[in-house]
Amino acid sequence: MVMPPSFSFAVLPILLAVLLLQDESNAQLSSTFYSTTCPNVSSIVTGVVQQALQSDPRIGASLIRLHFHDCFVNGCDASILLDNNGTIQSEKDAAPNTNSTRGFNVVDNIKTAVENSCPGVVSCADILAIAAEASVSLSGGPSWSVQLGRRDSKTANQAGANTSIPSPFESLTSITAKFSAVGLSTTDLVSLSGAHTFGRAQCRLFSNRLYNFNNTGNPDPTLNSTYLTTLRQICPQGGSGTALANLDPTTPDAFDNNYYSNLQTNQGLLQSDQELFSTPGASTISIVSSFASNQSAFFQSFAQSMINMGNISPLTGTNGEIRLDCKKGN
Repeated sequence: MVMPPSFSFAVLPILLAVLLLQDESNAQLSSTFYSTTCPNVSSIVTGVVQQALQSDPRIGASLIRLHFHDCFVNGCDASILLDNNGTIQSEKDAAPNTNSTRGFNVVDNIKTAVENSCPGVVSCADILAIAAEASVSLSGGPSWSVQLGRRDSKTANQAGANTSIPSPFESLTSITAKFSAVGLSTTDLVSLSGAHTFGRAQCRLFSNRLYNFNNTGNPDPTLNSTYLTTLRQICPQGGSGTALANLDPTTPDAFDNNYYSNLQTNQGLLQSDQELFSTPGASTISIVSSFASNQSAFFQSFAQSMINMGNISPLTGTNGEIRLDCKKGN
């Protein structure tokens, strides 16, 4: 039976729409991406992270930070893991990362364990995403279904790392703009800042708040005076800039909502932390208060924001590659 011409024209847009949808879905990540090719990938990654945590209580925070600093530069493509070579200027040497990012050896250990089980299948970008989730859940925080299917970049972007990653010295307006530039909302900003419920920071990242804030010759007025005394003992004037302080003075290694109640008592360690609560009229204040009073609301929001961050511009399909060694291209 011959169809009238009008029928063909009516069907054509529908067919095109279906094809476009299929093409789009290929570019979407999925929690079941490795269900047939590497079904145990999550438990392999979690096992290595769990082992690392036994000897290094900081490692969970360090691993989630690698994922964050990766995603903000050219998307979640494991570009942060590439070492310098003839053509690559490593992001590891960018100002936000140098002498600061850590955990690369653990990522290598994870990669080795995954390669032994499923050679050439799982990307380094996905390993960072799974390791971030494992770090949080093993430290008492929420679990979530990690979306997978990212591929690894063949290049790094050191200049981008210098400009795109939020800094602890920036204003709330500036940090909000950097989140917005990668499609993340103010709620995402407040949720993801809650990752500072564990881990450490070096004195050089906040000592300006202790002695000479904004060249006033005085400490940051939004810093709790008792906390100021404690921090001055850890970071004496003219002392080591690399000495460490807990980001959360109350439960330093547990993933909980104390970060937000700390902000309410002016005990945020970094300027970028305390600004969330102390910037007059900021829309972040009510979100901080909500998370301080309701840990499950924070956990739910954090999990969603981690998924949102993990969705920043992934390489999928035939773009990029599956690196065999996370430190270098194939």
